[in-house]
Amino acid sequence: MPYGPPVNMFNILPGTLGIDFGTSNSAVSWAQGVDPSRLIALEGEATTLPTALFFDAETGQTHFGREALALYLAGHEGRLMRSLKSLLGSPLLMERTSVNHQSVSFQDIIGLFLTELVARARARLGGLPQRLVMGRPVHFVDDDPEKDALAERMLLQVAEKLGFAEVRFQLEPIAAALDYERRLHEERTVLVVDIGGGTSDFTVVRLGPQRFKHAQRQTDILATAGVHIGGTDFDKQLSLSQLMPVLGYKHRGADGREVPSRPFIDLSTWHLIHWQQSPKAIRDAQALRVNYTDPVLHDRLMTVLRQQLGHGLAHRVEQAKIACALGAPQQTLDLDLVETGLSAHMAASDLATHLQALLAQVVTCAQACVGQAGLQPAQIDALYLTGGSSALQAFQHALRAAFPQAELVTGDLLGGVAAGLAYGATSA
Repeated sequence: MPYGPPVNMFNILPGTLGIDFGTSNSAVSWAQGVDPSRLIALEGEATTLPTALFFDAETGQTHFGREALALYLAGHEGRLMRSLKSLLGSPLLMERTSVNHQSVSFQDIIGLFLTELVARARARLGGLPQRLVMGRPVHFVDDDPEKDALAERMLLQVAEKLGFAEVRFQLEPIAAALDYERRLHEERTVLVVDIGGGTSDFTVVRLGPQRFKHAQRQTDILATAGVHIGGTDFDKQLSLSQLMPVLGYKHRGADGREVPSRPFIDLSTWHLIHWQQSPKAIRDAQALRVNYTDPVLHDRLMTVLRQQLGHGLAHRVEQAKIACALGAPQQTLDLDLVETGLSAHMAASDLATHLQALLAQVVTCAQACVGQAGLQPAQIDALYLTGGSSALQAFQHALRAAFPQAELVTGDLLGGVAAGLAYGATSA
């Protein structure tokens, strides 16, 4: 699956292109000189593109972003892929899979998505700069420097095929800090909080209107930290607690033991859903019928697997989470596609209850980052939030409790990292 047209075949622009390749959403920006960066519209007028591809089995075409999700959810035959960033640093990335009768690696599929991002940016700008700065989390892989370095090399191999003369990386929370700094009128010590789809990253940094003029900023960066927990982990936990029980998760058989959890965990994990659609997985799930005392629950599970409804269910969980995070007291998950009249429910209180342990780990990482900077919580002037999952009210409450004296500032949750990446060529 070839990808990556050479940049020098097109009109060369000054400045830097920044790409935030996210687990759930991606964004692109462009900046030149001292001018503010510009987020680029990628799908209609939207400056974010869901990190999703749909390979249409009927036409052989590949679709991206919202269009990919819409076609899949409308019932078109084909294969949907999401959360591919989660595979970086994993041996699975080099495994090959069949897509529209072609054998391709998951790394090639990432390349296809990034090529599409670059093509859409080029169409909007009328050309491209030769310099690219890509975002990366503080840790692709927790507590394993070798796998973390491997993940960056894998992404670099993809980026280099896009044809840019220079490719660099910038930590995502630092990129967010560089974007925030453009709006400051006084110097501040800031904890940048970037809660993305796959990771939660933190940076303690000194920012100010005089500092952003400096080419080198290493002395302003006091500490960085990250943990491999993000929005897709929240989706997984909420799916297991609110939706999967109607398919038999935690159901006990006649022998008093729970039904094996593997199919439910995979169906709740974006990048593993397609494994449960294989003939072997369906046979294994059928064999679980003896573990059920309520055959209706097993029938529902088999309907989901045989009709490949996993991504549709995951999408419903994600949308309900977002609605509750933005203030809706409760959401009903319509499961008519599984069984007429079937539904599940999610309340804002469920987010606080079922995400408590995960959010505690994220806040602990934030506190550790401040400690690594040699500072006390009271010495942090502001908490700057970016990343879609930082909108969770339960998370913001926990963060305020840990840093009660800091001002909480909400940035561009989905575009802030990309906007700052275009400044990264002069500040990394």
